[in-house]
Amino acid sequence: MEAKREIVEAKQEITGAQALIKSLEMEGVEVIFGLPGGAILPVYDPILASPIRHILVRHEQGAGHAAEGYAHVTGRPGVAMVTSGPAATNIVTPLADAYMDSIPIVVITGQVASAFIGTDAFQECDTTGITMGVTKHNWLVTDAQDIPRIIAEAFHVATTGRPGPVLVDLPKDISNSVMRWYWPSVDELDLPGYKFPTVADPTAINQAVELILASKRPVIYAGGGILRARAAKALADLVELTGIPVVTTLMARGCIPDSHPLCLGMPGMHGNYTAVAAMQKADLLLTLGARFDDRVISKATAFAPYAKVIHVDIDPAEFDKVRHADVAVAADCKLAIEQINKALIGKDLDRSLELTPWIDQIREWQKTYPLVYDKTYSNGIIKPQFVIETLRDATPDDTIVVSGVGQHQMWTSQYWRFSHPYCWANSGGLGTMGFAIPAAIGAKVGRPAAMVWAIDGDGCFQMTAQELVTATAEKIPIKVAILNNAYLGMVRQWQEMFYDQRYSEVYLSPDLPDYVGWAESMGCIGLKVEHSEEVLPAIEKANSIDDRSVVIDFRTDTTEKVYPMVPSGASNDDIVVSPLLELQGKQS
Repeated sequence: MEAKREIVEAKQEITGAQALIKSLEMEGVEVIFGLPGGAILPVYDPILASPIRHILVRHEQGAGHAAEGYAHVTGRPGVAMVTSGPAATNIVTPLADAYMDSIPIVVITGQVASAFIGTDAFQECDTTGITMGVTKHNWLVTDAQDIPRIIAEAFHVATTGRPGPVLVDLPKDISNSVMRWYWPSVDELDLPGYKFPTVADPTAINQAVELILASKRPVIYAGGGILRARAAKALADLVELTGIPVVTTLMARGCIPDSHPLCLGMPGMHGNYTAVAAMQKADLLLTLGARFDDRVISKATAFAPYAKVIHVDIDPAEFDKVRHADVAVAADCKLAIEQINKALIGKDLDRSLELTPWIDQIREWQKTYPLVYDKTYSNGIIKPQFVIETLRDATPDDTIVVSGVGQHQMWTSQYWRFSHPYCWANSGGLGTMGFAIPAAIGAKVGRPAAMVWAIDGDGCFQMTAQELVTATAEKIPIKVAILNNAYLGMVRQWQEMFYDQRYSEVYLSPDLPDYVGWAESMGCIGLKVEHSEEVLPAIEKANSIDDRSVVIDFRTDTTEKVYPMVPSGASNDDIVVSPLLELQGKQS
C-alpha cells in the first residue's frame, strides 16, 4: 500500500499553493472570504480553477467577521484568507472575537519568503506570535509537503472539542514550492496532546441527577455551548422531562423557543428581571455550555448564593474558573444532556421534582417586572424598541438576525422572539463594534434562502459599512436597520447614570454621514425614517426588495436607555428596573 501511494504521489506534483486550494476542497469548503496581496498572491492563482467561491471583501476585518457569520448560522467552519503584515493584523480582531465566542473559523495568511522572516521585510510581522493568544492553535508552514496535513489538522482543531479559530501562516516561497499531493487520514494528523472529552463519566452523570432530583428551585443556565454542540433538541427533551425553567445567555438565544412557557429569556447585566432573579434565588444551577461570564454573574461573591452548581462543558478549563462546580461534567454538551435524560427516565419525577411553588414565583416575577418602554411618547419620536418589535412582527420567524454591539444589541436580544436556533449572530465575549454588516453577509452566504437583517447602531455601522460594497458586487442582498440615536449609545447611558451626565466624546451627529446617500453610493437602497408611523411601511418596502441590499436609517430617541441594568460590579440583587415599573408600583 505504501509503495502504491508513493507512485500516486509522484504522479501528482503540484505547487504548495495548488495543494492549499485542493486541501480546502477536500475539507468541503464552499466559500472563502478574502483580500489578496503580495505574500498570498501565489494562492490566488489556483482559485481561478477551483469550484470554491471567493468573496472579495473591502477590509480584512470584514473577511474574518464574514467567516464568523457563516459559521454562526451553518455550524460549518468559515474560511478567510488574507496576505501578510497589516492584513494579518487586521484580522486579529475577528480571531479574538471567534476565540471568545467559540466560533470555528480557519484563517490563512500569507507570509514573506522564509529567508526573509525575521529581517523586518516589507509587510512582515510575526503573525503566529501575534495570534497565539487568540487562536486554538496556529501553524507556520515550513515545507510544502506538510500543507495537506496542516490544513486537515487546522479544520480538525477548529471544529472538534470546544470550537474556535485557527490560523495557518504560509510563506510565499512555500506556496511556490513543488510538493507531491496526498490527503492524510485522521490517524496521520500530528496533534500530540490534543484531546477532548466526548461521553461523560457515568459517575458524574449520576451525581448530577441526584442534585436535580433533590432541588426545589432549579434553573437551567443554557450557554452558547448548547448551539455549538447542536444540542437544542436534547435541551428541549430535558426541559419537557423535568419542567425546569431555562435562562438563555446572549450567545444561546434561540436554543429553546422564547414562546416556550419555561423559557425565561436572557440573564445578566441587561437581562430581564425574571431571568436574573431566578438565578439569584435558585437552589441549583444546571449549567450547560456556559462559562459564568462576568456580564451574567456581575459580582461573583454575591451570585446565586443559594445554588449548588452542575457544570457541563467540553472544556475542563472552565470548571472552577469563576464558580465552584459541585458536579463537573466534562463532555460534549449534546451527549451529556442525552445521558442525563436517559438517567432521568424511569425516575418518579412528578414526586421528586415538585416545582409548582417555584414556577408560581417565577410567574409572579414575570407579571410584576416585564420588559417595558414608554409607548406614549409624543411627536412621533421613534423608540428603538418599537423598531425591533415592528421588524420582528413583519418578518418570517426564521429570519436571521445579526447585531453589532451596544444598546441595539441588548434591545434586539430582549425584544426579538427567537423561535429557532442558529438564527442569531452577535459578538458576545469580545463585544466587537462593526461585527454586524460583514457577519450578516457571511450569514446570507451560508443560508442564501433565509432573510437576513442586520440591526446596527450608527457608531457600529460607520466601522465596517464599506462591506456593503462587497454585498452589492457579490450579489449578496442583506437588509440593515440602523438605530440612529446620534450617539455612542451605551457609553452615553453609562455617562448619564454613573458620571453625572458628563457626556465626554460620545456625540456622533444624526446627519453626518448621510446614511441614505452613503448606502446608495454603495449600490444599496437607502431609506430614512423619522416618525413612528413610517416604521412599518419602510420595513415592508425593505422586505419586498430582494435584488440588492437595503439600509434604513431609523432616527431613534437619543435619551432611551436599556433596562433592566445591573450596575458594573454590583450584585445581581441590585438590578435596576425601568423607571416606568417603579412608577407603576407607586401608583398601585
